[in-house]
Amino acid sequence: MNKTISKKNTFPKVNFIGNKENIANWICEYFPKDATSVFDVFSGGGSVSYFSKKKGVKVISNDILTINYLIAKSLIENNGEHLSEKDVSIIFSGKPMKGFMYNNYANKYYFPEECMELDLYRKNIEKLSSLYKKATALILLRRAMIRKMPYSRFNIVWDKIKQLRDEEYSYNHYGRRRAYHNKSFEFHFLENLSDYNSAIFDNKEKNLALNDDAFNLLGEVKADIVYLDPPYTGTMNNYFGFYGLLDEYIHSKKRVLFENNFMDKKKSLILFDRLFSKLSPYKYWVLSYNNSSYPSKNELLELINKYADDIEVIEKKHNYQITGKDSKNKNKEYLFVIKNEK
Repeated sequence: MNKTISKKNTFPKVNFIGNKENIANWICEYFPKDATSVFDVFSGGGSVSYFSKKKGVKVISNDILTINYLIAKSLIENNGEHLSEKDVSIIFSGKPMKGFMYNNYANKYYFPEECMELDLYRKNIEKLSSLYKKATALILLRRAMIRKMPYSRFNIVWDKIKQLRDEEYSYNHYGRRRAYHNKSFEFHFLENLSDYNSAIFDNKEKNLALNDDAFNLLGEVKADIVYLDPPYTGTMNNYFGFYGLLDEYIHSKKRVLFENNFMDKKKSLILFDRLFSKLSPYKYWVLSYNNSSYPSKNELLELINKYADDIEVIEKKHNYQITGKDSKNKNKEYLFVIKNEK
């Protein structure tokens, strides 16, 4: 991992709970230097994949959520296609229409006219000339949808959404007007367009974005390093609840919770054991975890020891935005770096 791409390529703002953007570079610094490829199994908001790409290695990025796959499609697999002014004019042309969002989510997450706008934009994106352009357009709309959503996640009830989008109420109760909640989707899209276009670059590798259950791919995907950042059991890790609506918007149909979601404490130990049992084809394993999660560091070490001997654990203070004030100073991020010798 000795090739380094120019620092001018900057990871854009994605607003993803659990995203490692602030420590992604730190994580990548612990990737073994002789590795030339990384398989990011639970890529989420894509920051570790992105910093790995900047290191000049081949990156295979996977996530079970379609919207996260599209982040990787646009920013990791895509080496050079950007959205043009013509593309943008296509997306925002025409009159709002009644479609999937209007029929299912008017007065639930957005006002009816906003849902009609989203239905128009979704239809227009299909007119773009390539999968990469479509992916970039959809993740920009994702950014716009999240900017208009209080707390940046889709598990808030409508009455609370309306309340928090009331700028006077927000100011009187929280000292902030949060005017950005009431800016248009088009405003947010255009405000972020340059940053997202600028984030697309060529690292001279044939990178790949995948959209599958991790357990279907481990052992099948070839790479020197397998990087694991699974949902942290015992924390706010209901990623389907937070972002499943975005997948529904993309596919224009209702979706169901994926099976291997790490939400149930009783099942998480079994899932971790299954996970580690599939890693023998990889020379290096790197696992991100948090001290507030279940199972504990020692329980994870015990599981890993069944399959590997050479284990180093690095600790770093790391606070997530959703963490309560009382526990912020107690949060530690663990990085398990394993050399597979069994």
